[in-house]
Amino acid sequence: MSEQTATSQSVAVIGDGQMGLVMADLLESNGHDVRVWGPFPDHVEELAQTRRSPRLPGYQAPESMLISSEAGPVLRGARLVICAIPCQFIRPVFSGLGEYLEAAPILVSVAKGIEVKSLLRPTEVLRSVLGDHGGPGVCLSGPTIATELVARQIATMITASEDSEAARIVQKTFSTPWIRIYTHDDLVGVEFAGAVKNVVAIAAGILDGLGQGFNAKSALLARGLAEIVRLGEAIDARRETFFGLSGVGDLATTCFSPDGRNRSCGEAIGAGMSLKDYLASSQCVVEGVETTLAMVQLAKTHGVEVPIIDAVHSVLFEGVSPRSAIEDLLARGAGSETIG
Repeated sequence: MSEQTATSQSVAVIGDGQMGLVMADLLESNGHDVRVWGPFPDHVEELAQTRRSPRLPGYQAPESMLISSEAGPVLRGARLVICAIPCQFIRPVFSGLGEYLEAAPILVSVAKGIEVKSLLRPTEVLRSVLGDHGGPGVCLSGPTIATELVARQIATMITASEDSEAARIVQKTFSTPWIRIYTHDDLVGVEFAGAVKNVVAIAAGILDGLGQGFNAKSALLARGLAEIVRLGEAIDARRETFFGLSGVGDLATTCFSPDGRNRSCGEAIGAGMSLKDYLASSQCVVEGVETTLAMVQLAKTHGVEVPIIDAVHSVLFEGVSPRSAIEDLLARGAGSETIG
């Protein structure tokens, strides 16, 4: 792949939800040719007309940005394609888009999940769907709450890929005065960390809903990190990755931010709301719900003990009350503290 610069890139953003619009805003501020497409024509057409979205208050798309319900004009000629589609929907959404891709563009995923049916990470799903139509896969991750990014508050991110040049191109393309981006070569670890931290965040929210304090939440984060490390190493991620921005950094942000959708979901459930009712009332996909199913499968496949993830699964899918799940965790035999 020939060297590219960060100037005047043609970038297609696939997905008009919170993170898709945040990425579009960031890229447009850097002077790139940004085009947005989403899978629901009525949503996209309303966004094109109003230049605003109820899912991201405070954001207004510039008139110069192409927002279209037609995939062809958005994708043709794009050198980078941003996947901002929730993980469980990447396969059906992208299955009809390969024909529009030209010159195998870099595929950048900002999705944070694991496909339940295949247990594949987002970049793996994109590769399996697009084949030779797509270029190198890159994961763009880190502690990134959308409402803070759109307000242009200081943040850091990780661009991870098996292709070091693709990672550098994405780093240059996305870097702004308020966002510092690091490159990383552990694509498995960075992408896995972004997925599994959402499950721990649901548990953190459950503690909030039960009226527990920071002592309990901090303990949850520490023991949740131990589970992330154990399971991550079992799928060949590097241990040290989980102690960086995409690991403990993203985990802390998601578990403590009042705007974190996974934490908010857990809080509502801890306070007595059913998962079904919460999802029906939410304007955003809660990635950690389906990811919980995938993580339990992964843990069983690799023989890894994940009591916190199992507890979240029992609350979401087995009818166990949040308080009972916490009591069961506390009743487990205590031993020496270990990480991994």
